[in-house]
Formats: sequence, C-alpha cells, structure tokens
Amino acid sequence: MNFVRKISGRGLIAYIHDIVMSGAAFWLAIYLRLGDDPQFYALQPMVRACIIFVGICAVVFWFSGLYRGVWRYASMSDLLAITRAVTIAVFTYLLVMFLWTRFQYIPRSTVLIAWFALMALLGGPRFIYRIFKDRRFDLENGNGRQIFVLLVGTGDRAELFIRALRQTGNANYRVVGILSESKSRVGRQIHGVDVLATTNDMADAVIALDNQGTRPQRLILTNDDMDGARVRALLDQANALGMTLARLPQPTDFKTGISDKNEIRPVAVEDLLGRPQTALDRNAMAHLIEGKRVLITGAGGSIGSELVRQVADFKPAEIGLLENSEFALYNIDREVMETWPTLSRVSVLADVRDKARLGHVFAEFNPDLVFHAAALKHVPLVEDNIVEGVTTNVNGTVNVADACINNGVSVMVLISTDKAVNPSSVMGATKRIAESYCQALDLKRGANATTRFVTVRFGNVLGSTGSVVPLFQRQLAEGGPLSVTHPDMTRYFMTIREAVELVIQASALDSPDGKIFVLEMGEPIRIMDLAEQMIRLAGLNPGKDIKIEITGVRPGEKLFEEVFHGAEPPVATGCPGVLLAAPRVTSLDELRGDLDELSRACQGGDVEKITTQIKKLVPEYILENERAHQ
Repeated sequence: MNFVRKISGRGLIAYIHDIVMSGAAFWLAIYLRLGDDPQFYALQPMVRACIIFVGICAVVFWFSGLYRGVWRYASMSDLLAITRAVTIAVFTYLLVMFLWTRFQYIPRSTVLIAWFALMALLGGPRFIYRIFKDRRFDLENGNGRQIFVLLVGTGDRAELFIRALRQTGNANYRVVGILSESKSRVGRQIHGVDVLATTNDMADAVIALDNQGTRPQRLILTNDDMDGARVRALLDQANALGMTLARLPQPTDFKTGISDKNEIRPVAVEDLLGRPQTALDRNAMAHLIEGKRVLITGAGGSIGSELVRQVADFKPAEIGLLENSEFALYNIDREVMETWPTLSRVSVLADVRDKARLGHVFAEFNPDLVFHAAALKHVPLVEDNIVEGVTTNVNGTVNVADACINNGVSVMVLISTDKAVNPSSVMGATKRIAESYCQALDLKRGANATTRFVTVRFGNVLGSTGSVVPLFQRQLAEGGPLSVTHPDMTRYFMTIREAVELVIQASALDSPDGKIFVLEMGEPIRIMDLAEQMIRLAGLNPGKDIKIEITGVRPGEKLFEEVFHGAEPPVATGCPGVLLAAPRVTSLDELRGDLDELSRACQGGDVEKITTQIKKLVPEYILENERAHQ
C-alpha cells in the first residue's frame, strides 16, 4: 500500500505502462535478433531472463524520478531522464546476466537492441500524447467562436503564447499570423504559424488573411519594451483595419496561481505614452537613501506616495510621512505598515504653511534627506485661489527650506514642474519662485549652510490626481463626451513611477550650484490624439460612439508647455533621461525682501499686490489681461 500511495493516480498508470513496455522491449529485442525460428528459443531460460530484466527495470524506474513529469509537457529534460533510467537498467541487467549465466542462452547483442527498443517504447508514447494534447483544440474548435488574432513580434513571448494556446483545449484565441519588426524573419514559422510580413505591411497581411476567411479581429503586442510612439502608430493602423489592440501580460503582471486561460490585456495608456526604460544607477540611489532618515512632504499625494514606496525599497533608517490630509496620510501610513512592516516610520499631520509646526517636526525627526512634494498643482483652481496657491507653493517651500538649513539636513529635493517655464498661470509662477529660492540657497551653501538644494523639474504625470487621464477615464465610463480644451493643445507626459525614479536618480547626482535638473520627457502628446486613442482602446469609435467636446482654454493654461526657458539651454548630465538647466538666478538677500512683501500681501489677502509681486519675482510671467491683448 505504501508503494501505491507514493505514485497514485496517473503516476501509477505511467509506472505500470513502463513495466509492461520493459517486458515488450525484451521480447522485441529477442525477435529482432533471432527472428521467429523456434530452434533458436530456449523458452524457460528466456522467461527467467525476461523476469530479471523487468524486475531490474521496475526497481530502477521507481528510483529514477520518471513519474514527477507530466506527459502533456514532455520535454527534452524528460527524454534525458528516460535515457538515464534505461541506460542504468540495461547496464545493470548486462552485469547480472554476465555474472549469472555468462549469456549462455541469450545473445549479448540483444542487450543493445533492448536499449533502443525500450527508449522507443518509453519515450514514444509520451511525446505522441503531448502532440495529441497540444493539437486537440484544432479538432474541436471549428465552431467559429474563436477570436482570430495577429501577433506583433517573433520573440520568445510570441512562441510561448502560441504554444500555450495549443495546449489549451478550449482556447478563446486563434493566431492566424505574425508580423515581424524585421524583414529577416518574414516567411518563417513559429509552431506552424506563418510570419506574414513586417509591421509596415500590416494592411497587406490583413487583406491576405481576409481572403482566406481568417480576418484578424485583434492585434496583440508580444514585446514589452516597445516605445510609446510605436504603440500609438500600431493603434492607429489597427483601428484603420478594424482591429482592437491588446498586449500579452508582462511577467510581473501574472497573479499568484496558475490558470489554463490564456489572458491578454488591453493596451494601457501607459503603453501609449511609454518610452524605453532608462538605465538607472541603483548604487548611487541606494547610497543617497540607505541608512538615512528621510522626510517626505505631501506624502499622501500622487508623487509623494510613489516617493514613499521607492524610498522605502532603498532601506532608509527611518521614513517620515508629512501630510495635511488625514485621509491621504492614513492611506500611505497603512500601506507602509503592511508592505514594509520592519521599516521605522513617523506619520505627521502637518501643513507646510505652518512654520512653527514645521520647525517642531524637523527638530523631532531630525531628517538627513527631505523630498518636498507638497504643493497645490491644479492650474484653474490655483488661478481662482491665488492666496492659497502662493501661501502653499511659495511660503510652504520657504518654510521647508529654512527648516532644512536650521536642522542641518544634508539634501533637500524640490519637486517642480514644466509650468514654471515662462509661466502663464499662478501655479507655474509660484513654482518658479520656489525654484528661485532653492537656487539662491544652493549658491549660498558654501558660506553659511551645509544643506544641498536639488530642484527637479518635469511635466505632467500620467494618472496623478487632477490630471487629464483620470478625467477621460471617468468621462468614458459615463458614456462621454470627453472634454478637450483646445484641439491643438499638447503636453509632456511620463508615468508616476518613471518620474519618481528619475527624481531619486537626479538627487543622487552631483550638480553645479544653482542648476536645475530637468527630466527628459520625450515628445509632447497632443491631447486630442490622447482622447481619441483612449476611446479606441475602449473598443469604441471617436466622434461616433463617444463624442469629443472642445471646451475652450481655461484660465492660466498654455497650448504648449516648455521644459526649458529659451535662455537656459539644456546640458547633459551623463545620466540618460536627466538634463541640467541654468535659469536666471536672483540674489538671496534681494529675493528674501521680495518674498517678505509677498507673504505680507498673502496675510492681508491683497490679490492685486500679490499679482504685482509675482510679476516682479517672475518677469516672464504673463498676466491674464496681458495675454488677452497679445
């Protein structure tokens, strides 16, 4: 009973099969060597020899581990295991028979023949079974319910997908062709599926398949490193040919557990806007953070919370979460507690506008490194609430920077925005003022302070609160229309994760005093194109199924964002994805006087005085009434 329990079920069937095959291999070898003439057979000794051969095979097979494999997935490793087991069994039999009978009744050459026969009788059924299982759906699914798909890419992931479909008896998809990104593979096959053409000749391939009655309904990307411009182009091609666009899940997308379903994922907006992954200097990033006490302001916001996650991965000695929203602080505090349970953390409800409270927090936590992400960033709202915008974005940054100096912080990192370049909004102007103050402090560093001030500027972050993508997603869910302020408006985009990775990378680089790091954003994206692509990704037609409504440019908005001022040409840093800018610098003493005036105007709620002072601090800022006369 022990024996049965150890190899119960299909393993027991396979084991019995192999024992029967060993007997058959013995008699097959005898037949092939001696033929069917009775005079050559001494039946009784041969029966004893057969029993010995089968017995030896049974023992060897039991200890060889042949029954851990699954016949359906028989592979080269299984063939090697069979070869090893058969060789040991035959060699053991050869030794036993030589010592016992000196092969008096059986020709010695039958042992070699038995080796070949047993290899064929053990390996053959396994691979025949696999071929049958892999191709079973071809016989059972000619019912027209399958979705015809066209693959893009001829790499390993395309091969794995096709093979997985062949192993699935009720696959939802049928691969009718493959498009290659290079001409060298056109005309070849992967598991019997033809590489029809390059992606540039997609239309011709689809027409050819349509003539065969297998017009593809979906285009599936198999490469996970395709840049956003290429994905957008393929989306447009697929849409013109009446196909939807999808991608294979990346290895990191797979959920725990194994499923027989071959799932594909819709192409996400991140795929449309993505770019090849920048090579990062992880050692420098770890040196910046590991073992340090790190404080993050605005820790519950879109950028702040991603900063928390990535900083936590670099094993700081302690992390401080500073946030003025109780709910946002609760969420990020809970996430840190659950994901990094051993990381020491301090969660603080505080507002960067409260200088006294901020000083107390810094004195208590004593940070080595500060990431300042707290800000009001929604352009129209800040335009309508100028006092709050200036108090948070300017006074708040001054308070954080001064607290860093007063408490000997090693590095303060200011998160800025491309809207600070030639600003047309109060939000952009306030961020430029914040940049100016940190620049001035960094230039003064050698004289009175040890704190290094790093400013990192980038464009719109995909999916952050208040950004256009969540707005479009909500409007799509409601059936439209999608609201676009101007048909020609463009924006720079990057994902939150990529932005924060480059922020940390930039913070770890040495930079000349007073310079600003600018993250390379790639090509600007036309918002109208983004709206149309999101509608297509939902399987709908722009203008027909979902309308796009032009609402007009809102106060403070520009049609085209800039990452660099005309007078600050970019300089390479040696780190891909990060550039240096050298904007105009103001004397710290002069700047402090103007900031004091701005602070007093905010305290008095004097919007006119605030606007005048912003214009003085940021001469390139264009007031709304000035824009109207341009």
